[in-house]
Amino acid sequence: MAPLKTSDPQGDVERDAPPQWEREGDPEPSTDNNSILDFRSRASSDVGDSNGVYGPLPVWLKESSKSFHWRCRPFDNAYQAFRCPANCKSVHVTTPHAVGGKDINWRPFVVGGPTEETAGHSTIQYTYRADSFVCQAAIHAGVVSNEKGGCGVVALTGTHTNFTSTRQNGIQSISFDASFPKSFTFLSNISSSCIKDLRWPLLAVTVIFTTLLSLCTASPLVFFPTVFTMLFFHVGLVSDPPTSNDYASLSSIIIGRFLPAAFVAAVFYRYTVKLQQQDLNAYIERTILWLGGAWVGSLNNYTFDFIPIQRLTPADLRAQPGARLALVIIVVSLFMIALGQVWYLRLEGRLPKYLGIYAIFIAFLIVCVIIPPLNLRIHHYFLALLLLPGTRIQTRPSLLYQGILVGLFINGAARWGFDSILQTTSELRGPDGPLHSPLPNIISIVPTISNITFEWALPPLKKGYDGISVLVNDVERWRWYIGEGQPQKTFERRDQGGVEYFRFAYMRGSGAADFTEAGIWNSSGGWNGGKDLGGLG
Repeated sequence: MAPLKTSDPQGDVERDAPPQWEREGDPEPSTDNNSILDFRSRASSDVGDSNGVYGPLPVWLKESSKSFHWRCRPFDNAYQAFRCPANCKSVHVTTPHAVGGKDINWRPFVVGGPTEETAGHSTIQYTYRADSFVCQAAIHAGVVSNEKGGCGVVALTGTHTNFTSTRQNGIQSISFDASFPKSFTFLSNISSSCIKDLRWPLLAVTVIFTTLLSLCTASPLVFFPTVFTMLFFHVGLVSDPPTSNDYASLSSIIIGRFLPAAFVAAVFYRYTVKLQQQDLNAYIERTILWLGGAWVGSLNNYTFDFIPIQRLTPADLRAQPGARLALVIIVVSLFMIALGQVWYLRLEGRLPKYLGIYAIFIAFLIVCVIIPPLNLRIHHYFLALLLLPGTRIQTRPSLLYQGILVGLFINGAARWGFDSILQTTSELRGPDGPLHSPLPNIISIVPTISNITFEWALPPLKKGYDGISVLVNDVERWRWYIGEGQPQKTFERRDQGGVEYFRFAYMRGSGAADFTEAGIWNSSGGWNGGKDLGGLG
C-alpha cells in the first residue's frame, strides 16, 4: 500500500506517513478495552457502526516514537461512532505528554471541557483536543458512565483555542490556553445504541458458580483446577483482557497463555495448594478466605487500583505521586505477614527447610540485580510464585494469603503473559520514555508581536544527531537537517492575540530525541524561555 501523504495544516511540514493510526508511546488504551464482549457489541447510529475507538481519535499520526507530539491527517468523515467499555477512567498516561507548558504524566489524558461560550447555559458544549482519550472525555462530558461504559458519536471539528479545565464525573481535565489544529465534541441529537458492558452480570454468574463449587467439593484436585481455569478465562476474556484487534486474536492470546500458566499452576498446586487443602473440612472458611482472596487478586485492576504503583522501577517510583509512601507501607505489611508465617512454620517444625528455600530465592534475586546490562522487574506472576511456598500451612491467614497470591498470578499471566523479569533499559523506558539525550542549543531568539525567529547551533554529528525538530503548540511544525540551509527559522503567529508554545529536539534520521521544556511566546511579543530556553530573546 502506498504511504498516505500528510501535511501540516499550515503547510510547514509535508512528509510521508503510515496509512493507519499509530500511537506508539501511550499505554494500552485500557486494560478493559478488548474483552470478548467488545467484539459482540458495536454502536449503531445515524453515522454508522463504531470502530471501537477508545484512545485518541484515529485522525492523528505519531510522527516520531521519541517525541510527544501529533500531526493531523485528513478526515474521511466528519463524524465517528465509538464504544467504551467499563472502567476507562482508570487509564493513565505513563510517559510525559506535552500540553503547552506542562508535561502530563500518571493521570487521565483529557484536554478541554465546557466551551466558554456555553458556560452557564442550559445546554453546554464540551470541546476537547483531538489527542484526548475519547472514552475518558466521554465520561468527563457525561456521555457514558465509567461503571457501565456506553456508546456515542463525536463530531470532528477544526482549530479550537483555549481549552478549559474542569473536574466532572471523577476526571480532572487539563487546560490548554493556545490553539490546536483539530478538536472534537460530542453529538447529542444523533441516536446511538449498543449493548452495555456485561462484565458485572458475568462476574456475578462466575462468582456464584465458584462459590457453589467451593461449598460442595471436598477434593482439592477438583476444586483448584476448576476454579483456576474459570478465573483465568474470566480475567482474560472479560474483566482484564489483553489488547487485541478482534475476538479471534484475543482467544488465541488467552489460549496461548493458559497452557504454560496451567503447567505452573500444577507445580504450585503439588507443593503448596494441595498440602494446605488436603483433609480440609472448613468449606465455608475456604470459600470466604481462599476463594474470596483469589477473586480479590484476580480483579486487582479494580481491588488494588487505588495503590499508586504501576511498576517497581526507580524512575516510576519517583514520578508517581505517593508511590514511595505506598511502597513503604506494602513492604512493612509484607514483613509483618512474613513474621506471622515464620511463627507458624516454626511451630510445625518446617522453618529450617523454608529458610533454605527462601535463601535460594534471595540469592537468585541478587544475581539478577547485579547483571550489568539488565534490570530486575518484579511482575505480578513472579511475586506470587516467590511468596506462595510460605502459605502451605493450614491456618486461616494462610488461606487468605494463598488465595490472593493465586489470584495475582492469574491476573498477571492472563493479562500480561510471562514477561521477562530481566529487561533492558529501553524496554523499561518504552517507546516514548525520556532518553536523557542532549538538548538543542538555541543561540538566538528574536521575538516580535507578529513573528519570532530562532537560530540554533549545529547538532552534534559525532553523537549521531543530524537535524532539529520544532513543536509549536504540541504539533510538529518544522524539521531542519544539516545541509538544508541556515540553522534558523522564522515562525509567523498563527493565533493573533494568543500565546504559542515552542519545544526543540535533536533529530537522528526520522526520530526525535528529548524535547526541551516549552518556551512561551506571549501575545504582546515577549518571550519566556523557562529552564531550557531562558535568558534569550
